[in-house]
Amino acid sequence: MALQLPACCHSLEDAWPWQASLPGVQWRSVRFDRQRLAVDDFIHGGIPLPDKVRHAAAKRQVEYLAGRLCAREALQAVTGTPHVPGTVESKAPLWPSGTVGSITHSGDLAAAIVAPSACYQGIGLDAERQLELARAERLAPQILTPDECNRMAALPAAQRAYFATAVFSLKESLFKALFPLVGVRFYFQDAQLVDWCPDAQRAILRLNKSLSGHWPAGSLLSGQHAQQGPYVLSLIDIPA
Repeated sequence: MALQLPACCHSLEDAWPWQASLPGVQWRSVRFDRQRLAVDDFIHGGIPLPDKVRHAAAKRQVEYLAGRLCAREALQAVTGTPHVPGTVESKAPLWPSGTVGSITHSGDLAAAIVAPSACYQGIGLDAERQLELARAERLAPQILTPDECNRMAALPAAQRAYFATAVFSLKESLFKALFPLVGVRFYFQDAQLVDWCPDAQRAILRLNKSLSGHWPAGSLLSGQHAQQGPYVLSLIDIPA
């Protein structure tokens, strides 16, 4: 039986957007329209409505609904149980025992990814609407390290906006994957791109800051990036 989406959501997808698949990992995405959000959409979608979200703006409500809907469907595929993640004090999703995951939303897109914790310590997902070139060049000193800025400047102009957006997104995914493991906040200058493979949609990031005994400065983490319409999608996975 096909899933009945609430009126504000449409186009639930499970097609893997990156070149390299990850065994046991499930991805779901959905498009949403906050103008179509109705009072009973949470009921129709089967998603509990927390008090903090109930009193939030419509934008936050529809993002929460769409993201949790994706997470539930991904959890169903991984565990067989349609669990809806709660929320921890840091506002990150609370994943059920035996799983790790990540939720993202940008523009009219929400997505979630879920993996078994027996195979993955952590996993991070991020979606960003691709920056326009002028904005990418203006923001580059804030979101990129000096070396990354040099990499960007060496690229053809047509590739620079994607590069800046993808590196920004990869660092967001890195935070989502690592923060639950280390409990230490870190920022854009605390990790650096050291390998960039646009054709293979692969990247490697290096920590510039020690986050724990297990994650010292110099640690390398691999990620993937892809374009999906106006969005850049990134993924960081940390094997168990």
